Amino acid sequence: MIQPQRDCVIAGGGPAGMMLGYLLARAGLEVTVVEKHADFFRDFRGDTIHPSTIRLLGELGLREKFLSLPLTRLSTLDAVIEGERMTLVDFGVLRPPDNFLVFAPQWDFLDFLAREAQRLPGFDLRMDTEVIGLVHQPSPPGEDPAGEEGPVAGVRVRSASGEQQIRARLTVAADGRDSALRKAAGLRPVEAGVPIDVLWFSLPKPSDPPPATLGHLSSAGMVITIDRGDTYQSGLIIKKGTFPALQRAGIKAFRTRLVKAAPVLAGVADTLTEWEQIKLLTVQINRLPRWHRPGFIAIGDAAHAMSPMFGVGVNYAIQDAVALANAVGTELRQGVVPDRTLAGVQARRERPVKLMQAIQGRGHRVIARSTEGRRIVPRAGAALLRLGSPVPRRITARLIGVGLLPEHARTPVAGSR
Repeated sequence: MIQPQRDCVIAGGGPAGMMLGYLLARAGLEVTVVEKHADFFRDFRGDTIHPSTIRLLGELGLREKFLSLPLTRLSTLDAVIEGERMTLVDFGVLRPPDNFLVFAPQWDFLDFLAREAQRLPGFDLRMDTEVIGLVHQPSPPGEDPAGEEGPVAGVRVRSASGEQQIRARLTVAADGRDSALRKAAGLRPVEAGVPIDVLWFSLPKPSDPPPATLGHLSSAGMVITIDRGDTYQSGLIIKKGTFPALQRAGIKAFRTRLVKAAPVLAGVADTLTEWEQIKLLTVQINRLPRWHRPGFIAIGDAAHAMSPMFGVGVNYAIQDAVALANAVGTELRQGVVPDRTLAGVQARRERPVKLMQAIQGRGHRVIARSTEGRRIVPRAGAALLRLGSPVPRRITARLIGVGLLPEHARTPVAGSR
């Protein structure tokens, strides 16, 4: 079954896909977002909403409504490095009122965007619907000597009601680092070597918790503790590929290692009783050499997988969505988006992505010392310690909180329902 043509179809209801869908529908365009899951509830996804995204929500008139949700605000990011607490980032130096970071479960953020988008007449969200392939236009006669497929013209999807085609002037892959749509478009990422992985798990807060602490880093290891109100979304950094060996050593040995790296968790670590409570995140840094082809573009993790370091992945994905909406809004209304416009989006967004990925790569080399039982401070940790002084804190606030090329919503506003 073929659906009426849409202006844009987006695979993936994550931060990039939902924000892009909202922005294009807000501009009066016909947009379909396809999400393979029945809801947004997936644990161990990025919780961080940075000042740049809070400012964007303000530009869209959604800031106060979003901030009324249950969430945690932080004006600083503290870490305990070799037993010494220090403030690594001070968002308070940024321009108010968006001078803080928010921890909010990602499903709450996505539910919020979905509710707002569904007020717009052109927005269509298909949950529990899987994208299974691309639809192509036939190539014009004489222009396809190699027998290659023509421009992308939409997607094939499967749901409880069967298989359908959703045709669109622009097809966007926002379906994450394992993007099936990216693969269908013949695009392959180039991987950067990463020496670490992360084991994610949830822990209750200790009865007498310390001030909010993003991480504990020492020769005993590195543990992340993201504040979720009554719980921590926690992570233990491990050497890449060593999870099977940890499992063989047993859950008790895992708890011992965890508490040694983060003594503050001594009273709550025993709530981890089985490996099913612990999820492996295979850390990747990669990037597509080419994000687009005629009628198609990849954004967010589908275009460039970011490390969890600094929690910037969500916000870079959202910045991609804003840049794309700004670039294609008028052209979608007129018909086809030229490939040069999509190339311009890639050129604009891959500059900050490349630089942040390079910074993350250097950070991984420091953190990897802790997975090998080596002391952080003497050499590799010296840069981290310098971040505790006032001037570097201002720089990191800008780098992490605002980003290297922040985007601003410039799409017009159409009606709402």
